[in-house]
Amino acid sequence: MAELGPDGVQAHRDIGRAAAAEGIDMVVAVGDVLAKQLALAAGAAGVPEVAIVADNATATSYVNMILRPGDTVLVKGSRSGMRWQIAQALAGQPVTGWGSWT
Repeated sequence: MAELGPDGVQAHRDIGRAAAAEGIDMVVAVGDVLAKQLALAAGAAGVPEVAIVADNATATSYVNMILRPGDTVLVKGSRSGMRWQIAQALAGQPVTGWGSWT
């Protein structure tokens, strides 16, 4: 959603609120300003656990520490953030992309 330009802040807040409305238990936001907007909106709207991390590798490590059998993980992000790397790592696949970190 980084590609949204000036609408990006509001779009990230909307996603945070939507996560709460859907009963999401945890949001792990990756990045800086926009990630913070999503996380703050999610927490304010009722998501019980919210974390903000700096990068894909940290997000993967954090989620791996708390993930339990039967949990469902949705990885959502703009292509520019290469969030597919998180999904690949969590699924045990080789991490691909610019500057792969594994």
